[in-house]
Amino acid sequence: MGLFESINETSGKMTDAGETYVKKSQEYLKLKVFQQISVSISFVTKALVIGSLLLVALFFMSFALALAIGEWLDNLALGYLIIGVVFLLGCVIAYYKRHIIERKIIKSLSSKFFNS
Repeated sequence: MGLFESINETSGKMTDAGETYVKKSQEYLKLKVFQQISVSISFVTKALVIGSLLLVALFFMSFALALAIGEWLDNLALGYLIIGVVFLLGCVIAYYKRHIIERKIIKSLSSKFFNS
């Protein structure tokens, strides 16, 4: 009888240890998900704030540059046209280099997601 009681007691301890492991794993997973969500939300928020401020600054700088070029050429419309063409060229270059941009973003996010 001592052998069966010993096996029963040991298996009970193993069951308790297994349940504790599962509970701790669930808690860790919840913390990990919370961390990843908070990092992602803070990244997007920072990108939106900084991006919007840069967009406003770029708008005013391009407006001033178009006025300056227009006055230099004695034709305001030509100044705006030149700045418009510069932005279109920038868009075309960004479109053809989009794979490089995507790769850098994926590398940055994967290092934060899988290493933290």
